[in-house]
Amino acid sequence: MKQYILTVAACKRLIGKALASHPDIRTVLKNGTLVIIAGITNGYVAEEILASISQDQGFDRSRFFRGLTLPPSLPITDSGRLPDESEFPGDVVIVRGKWHKGKTIFDVVDDLKEGDVILKGANALDLSRNRAAILIGHPRGGTIGASLQAVIGRRVRLILPVGLEKRIQGNLDLLAGKINAPNAEGPRLWPVPGQVFTELDAINLLTGANAELIAAGGVFGAEGSIRIAVSGNGEQLSVTESVINNINAEPPFRL
Repeated sequence: MKQYILTVAACKRLIGKALASHPDIRTVLKNGTLVIIAGITNGYVAEEILASISQDQGFDRSRFFRGLTLPPSLPITDSGRLPDESEFPGDVVIVRGKWHKGKTIFDVVDDLKEGDVILKGANALDLSRNRAAILIGHPRGGTIGASLQAVIGRRVRLILPVGLEKRIQGNLDLLAGKINAPNAEGPRLWPVPGQVFTELDAINLLTGANAELIAAGGVFGAEGSIRIAVSGNGEQLSVTESVINNINAEPPFRL
């Protein structure tokens, strides 16, 4: 067993690299439609997936989001959106291996079918139950509201890339009941069905080793970082070492 410290940015890069090799995503890139809904973590995912099909030129994740959490000192609306969204590039929609630039989930949701895949980030993670929830600022449920029409109605697969930094304590349904009450303020919380995909899943997919969260936190750039313990055979640990070394210098996200 070996221990590793991963910064928030390194975690996002790790998730991105793993999802680019996910067997269901490799399949849908050949035969169907993949929608990567804009979000900070999904920006790393989109970079890695687009690079894997040699179409990453022209993609810029610096505005690949709709809402985000910033320090109170920076300008942001109550819904978590920047005042100026003119540089928003749209979601990443890939149909049979071709990136259709400028499209969003709203443009293609009615055409999605069984076998297609949607990637949507999350804001809260209940690791004990392997469930995730999304903060909602839009009065019609935003992109997840649109996505679930296809997920529930047509069996489109929903994968939720979410870092362990977003783990919470408690039952998401009970928390949502409180946060979504008529007299409450702020964004709503929507627990959603889907395959949660964290750094632990990424390690397992890329190396075959098992990873566990054992501690968290730090300073001098390690704020929000996680400490994981990875166990496996010699070859698996060697591959893990290579994977970690490849991402551990990932710089922090910047607007």
